[in-house]
Amino acid sequence: MPAKTFRLTDTLSGQVKPLATLEPDHLRFYSCGPTVYSYAHIGNFRSFLTADLVVRTARAIGWRVTWVSNITDVGHLTDDDVADAQGEDKMERALRSKEGEQFHNVWELSEYYTEAYREDWRNLNMVEPEIRPKATQHVREQIVAVEELIKNGHAYETPTGVYFSIESFPDYGKLSGNTRDNLRKAVREAVVVDENKRESSDFALWKKDDKHLMQWFSPYGWGFPGWHIECTVMAMKYLGETLDLHSGGEDNRFPHHECEIAQSESLTGKPFSNHWLHTRFLLVDGEKMSKSKGNFYTVRDLLAKGADPLAVRLALMSTHFTKELNFTEQGLNDATGNVERLRRADHAVAAALEAKRDGEDVLGTLLEDLGDQALDAMCNDLNTSVALAKALEGARAITREAEGMSMATAESSLRFLDRINDLLGIVRSQYGDAKAECAPPAVDASVIEAKIAERAEAKRAKEFARADAIRQELDSMGIELRDTPQGTVWVAKSAGL
Repeated sequence: MPAKTFRLTDTLSGQVKPLATLEPDHLRFYSCGPTVYSYAHIGNFRSFLTADLVVRTARAIGWRVTWVSNITDVGHLTDDDVADAQGEDKMERALRSKEGEQFHNVWELSEYYTEAYREDWRNLNMVEPEIRPKATQHVREQIVAVEELIKNGHAYETPTGVYFSIESFPDYGKLSGNTRDNLRKAVREAVVVDENKRESSDFALWKKDDKHLMQWFSPYGWGFPGWHIECTVMAMKYLGETLDLHSGGEDNRFPHHECEIAQSESLTGKPFSNHWLHTRFLLVDGEKMSKSKGNFYTVRDLLAKGADPLAVRLALMSTHFTKELNFTEQGLNDATGNVERLRRADHAVAAALEAKRDGEDVLGTLLEDLGDQALDAMCNDLNTSVALAKALEGARAITREAEGMSMATAESSLRFLDRINDLLGIVRSQYGDAKAECAPPAVDASVIEAKIAERAEAKRAKEFARADAIRQELDSMGIELRDTPQGTVWVAKSAGL
């Protein structure tokens, strides 16, 4: 079988192009992780999930993956929309908040939210990175990098810190379009400018601060590293001087990733990453998430409301990563129905494998083709819409054969569901989370599917009274129908939100 080409949107070139690896069939991938000052919200997890899908797809085509995703636990300041962020360290501010009162110190807060993040990660059935480096564990390497940047003329010391000189890097702005000239024109009066800096957009590599709650001694005195230098150091330590792929949310594009490029390429003289991927923002009910609007959700918020973890996962991957995702209750309900459809197919297969009935394989060829089409879709710029449609088409075919399914058909069905789960992670959880498991339905799934098909035929014939009667009949059985773009799905009334 010929090797598959994995194509992804590249932010730097603005094109969908093949993801080329420096080493054959080995993807060296760095994705920006969270700053652990609070619970990560579902917008954060949309970006993390894109990285998860990249890894799953790469492995599905036979690649080896070295995936590094960091933990930022120092140095990320509150006003981070400019190259040289101002304000407070997010960790320190969190410790002084109402939620921070439960912690004795900032290190304890960091550990708590790191574990909460990893718990949410597992609930969403995301594969584990090979390496999760913490910024605080790599301060020595960051100091060495800062010294090297000073030595080669790309950085300078002031009474308040060490700054990277963007004048020294002519390519600054190539990822985001925020060139040196553009930044000069856009300087806002609200930006606090260090009078010792050579240029307002020069950004900090090291902040001198002997009162900071997390501080280290350096050649420049007591202080802490800048946010951008952390990822540069951790990425190159574990993946080498040039990465195959670097990803993050669209808010990371500038200033964080732009500054990473400047630092890294000034240190090595080589391209920092050959491919850049950015996930667009998430909206809730058409609006930006905001605690004041009451539409701000973490993963654990949704689970506490009764949401199925795998349904949350499916909802977050239902729209292409290059487009804004509008997260709604209806969308989550639709995702719940589709996850339950996959689970019913999985339960039907398990029952048939136990029954061990003789008979031919009536689904093998169809399911193999659908699995190939799902993989092709993911190799084509992570086209999750098509991949999900193929997964659900296969689940419907399996459920139709549930009654009296042969052993041979069950085995090919299990191969398909395993393949889909490896690729998309929406059939069953690899972590065995009880909340993500669903008991088999108390009613015969094949009977319900037959009723749904009968209703669809009635609607096509414009016999709407008959279609309504079928819906009411199923409703009396405790079955709710939900019409989705992928077709009609059913859920037990006790399930979902």
